[in-house]
Amino acid sequence: MTRRSLRRTAAALVAVIVAGCGLVSCGGTENESAGGEVFRLGADQPIDSLNPFVSVVTMSFAVFEQIYPTLVQLDPHEQYVPDFAGSWSTSPDGRMWTFHTHPGAKWSDGMALTAADAAWTLTTIAKFQDGPTAGLANYVTALDSATTPDPDTLVLQYSRPVANVLNQLKSVPILPEHVWREYAQGDGGALTTFPNTAPIVSGGPFTLVRHQPKQIALFKRNPAYYGPPPHIAGFGIQFFSSADAMITALKSHQLDAAQSVPATSVANLKSAGFEVVSSPGLRFDSITVNANPKQRAEHRELTNPLVRQAFDHAIDRVGVVKTSLLGHGHPGSSIIPPGTAGWYDRSIAPTPFDLDAANRLLDEAGYRKGPDGVRIANGHPMDYPIILPEDTYSGAGLRSFQIVRAGFARIGVRLTPRLLDNAAANDANMADDSQDFAMTMWGWSGAASDPDDTLNYLTCRSWGILNDTGYCGEDWDRLYDRQSVAMDPADRHRIVDEMQRLAAQDRVLLVLDYPDSIEAHSRSWADLPQVGGDSFSSESKIPLLSVRKAG
Repeated sequence: MTRRSLRRTAAALVAVIVAGCGLVSCGGTENESAGGEVFRLGADQPIDSLNPFVSVVTMSFAVFEQIYPTLVQLDPHEQYVPDFAGSWSTSPDGRMWTFHTHPGAKWSDGMALTAADAAWTLTTIAKFQDGPTAGLANYVTALDSATTPDPDTLVLQYSRPVANVLNQLKSVPILPEHVWREYAQGDGGALTTFPNTAPIVSGGPFTLVRHQPKQIALFKRNPAYYGPPPHIAGFGIQFFSSADAMITALKSHQLDAAQSVPATSVANLKSAGFEVVSSPGLRFDSITVNANPKQRAEHRELTNPLVRQAFDHAIDRVGVVKTSLLGHGHPGSSIIPPGTAGWYDRSIAPTPFDLDAANRLLDEAGYRKGPDGVRIANGHPMDYPIILPEDTYSGAGLRSFQIVRAGFARIGVRLTPRLLDNAAANDANMADDSQDFAMTMWGWSGAASDPDDTLNYLTCRSWGILNDTGYCGEDWDRLYDRQSVAMDPADRHRIVDEMQRLAAQDRVLLVLDYPDSIEAHSRSWADLPQVGGDSFSSESKIPLLSVRKAG
């Protein structure tokens, strides 16, 4: 029954895109004869919100990348290249950056798109960074002002030099001021309640014309786009809760590409003639053990360093990579994945799977096993609910959890899965100031070119916004601030390495693995490069601007 239901959903996507209103004709302004084809993509992570001040998942920011301008973007060689800004310069002291934007640009509704929209977006984020825009606050670090001496020039003045200005600006979707201005009044609280539903006023190469949560998102080419026109008329995303159903839809040519291919399907897709691209990913899977010292008494022992060390030793990372990823990845160690442009500290080795050591540590902590084999800590059994978001409770994620649970059982710790959709899982982690949850298993994704996003997750200022670990440390925040102003790359590298060692020492996140990024597409499509391991990228418009029908 489940399989039939999902296949009907896939068929519905085809009907809507190709035979229904269609991406070409939905907007009513596109010339179909010059429009090209529609690219159909399958994905396993739904959009959590279309509001950039609310969203936290990678899929949503990949959507923002396609519909909104950014000042700069990454190319497939992970170099910063122009987007809405055609050129830029910086002052000798590094405190002033000047960007020259595309003249004569327009939003999809015909209103002028100028440097003033970029200035308004950055100023608004900075103004409310301690409140509704806190999720984007690390992109305006030390920003004093954003001004526009003319419609095509943006001047950013910083209170001090910042080490990664271009990386910050690459991540900021420029919003249409004329749409969003009314929500930025007073305390700015309305910025987080505006749903921003389709059709969305867009400035990027595509406009989002339709979105059915967890089902489909349909995009058509934006004829007002300031850059080179895409070769496709539009694209559609079909969201799947089952990787098997997505691969079935790809093999039956109801899809042109699958964004995330499970390891179990790699050989099958290759033999069926699909182009399968694998690369070191920017993601790591991890177990979060609540580090909040004020968490509920029934699991407060989780802050004990001996407990966290024991849990780390109880994870069979080699088994996870072999069984869950079928070898398409590596055992995890640092919170910076190997795919992040040379920032991964290879001196941090994965914690060895050592159940004897784990049992000794828990004995040392004084938590003895009860008659049922479950240890007793502070008068209660070490029996913990562990949140499994929908990203993890099927396929490789479920297999990894089973391996982790088996290891924990052998040290007298029982894990009970709590299955939640992504938004509910995020809320559960943040509930009651991160005092409620005990453990979570989830994945994290960083940026291709810079480690700042990952490091920022764990700062105290991100508590309750991005930081769902219960961790808050003065040493961490001090190091984070130091790396952000370290203008010498070698100095910054040393600080970032120190932060990776600190995270490993404190066991903020028990990193399980680094899955390879695996995509697949039909060979009837060409020129679909990856940026940071993804062709549907949150850091670049280039892949979907260049993809075209082969031949």
